[in-house]
Order: sequence, then C-alpha cells, then structure tokens
Amino acid sequence: MVFDHLFSKILAGADWCARILVMTSAAIMVIVVSAQVVMRYVFNSSFDWADEISRLAFVATIFIAIPLGIREGTHVSIDMLVSRLPAMPRRTLARLMNLIAAVLMIIVFWTSIITAQVTWSERLGTIDLTSSVFFFPIIIGAAHATLHLLYLSLYPAEPSP
Repeated sequence: MVFDHLFSKILAGADWCARILVMTSAAIMVIVVSAQVVMRYVFNSSFDWADEISRLAFVATIFIAIPLGIREGTHVSIDMLVSRLPAMPRRTLARLMNLIAAVLMIIVFWTSIITAQVTWSERLGTIDLTSSVFFFPIIIGAAHATLHLLYLSLYPAEPSP
C-alpha cells in the first residue's frame, strides 16, 4: 500500500511536468510556425531555424503527451471482444496487455538512447545543436509511459461494464 502511494505520487509529479512541457512545446510550435508564415507572406523573408525548432517542438509535444493519454485511457483501442468478457478475465487481460506495452516502451527507450548516442556528433543544419536532441522527448516519453504501464499492470483500474 505504501509502494502504491509512493508510485502514484511519483507519477503525479511526472504528469505535472509532462503537462507543462507539452503546453510549452505546443505553444512554441504555434508561435514559430505563425511567425514563419507572417515572415514569408508579409515580409518575403523567413527564419532559417523555424523548420527545425517547429519540428523539435512537434516531436516533444507528441512523445511527451503519450504517457498522459495512457494515464487517462484515451488512446485508441479495439475492445469488441474484451468488453464482452467477465470482470476478472478483463482485468487479467488488461494487466497482461499493459505489461506487454511496458516491455515495448522499454525497447523504445533503450533503442532511442542507442540511436541518440550514435547520432550525437551530427549537427542540425541551422542551429548549433546535436541532432540527437530529437530523441530526448522520445526517451523521456518512453520512460514515463513505461512507469504508467507498469502502474496499470500492478494496480489495474476497475473494469468498465
């Protein structure tokens, strides 16, 4: 019971940080793309760095938001068969699926770290950053998603009827 409380507190803190990061990166994306449109169509000029910054913000928005969708249960699923099962098999199947998804997220996490290491010396074209920066949100999102999936495996939500 103490572990459950501690685990949920850690997840709540990670969720709060993720929400802030998602809102910030989405705002950056909207501001940069809007400024780029104004620059191109009003001033017939552009920012060299706008494409890379907006792509990085897009990647961050998507991958940091994945664990929040897992927590809320808002990701798309097909439950035509599962919804017809009795409560106990449904809960067992949910635990198993969450555990399998956690293993897959660990693979994504680990593979992203390896890819970031391999691409560390590559630089982005317009800003002096490593191209590995695109893998940071994937690493963070996969680790956070793994925690949520493990939590759901250990403490499944009550099945809906």
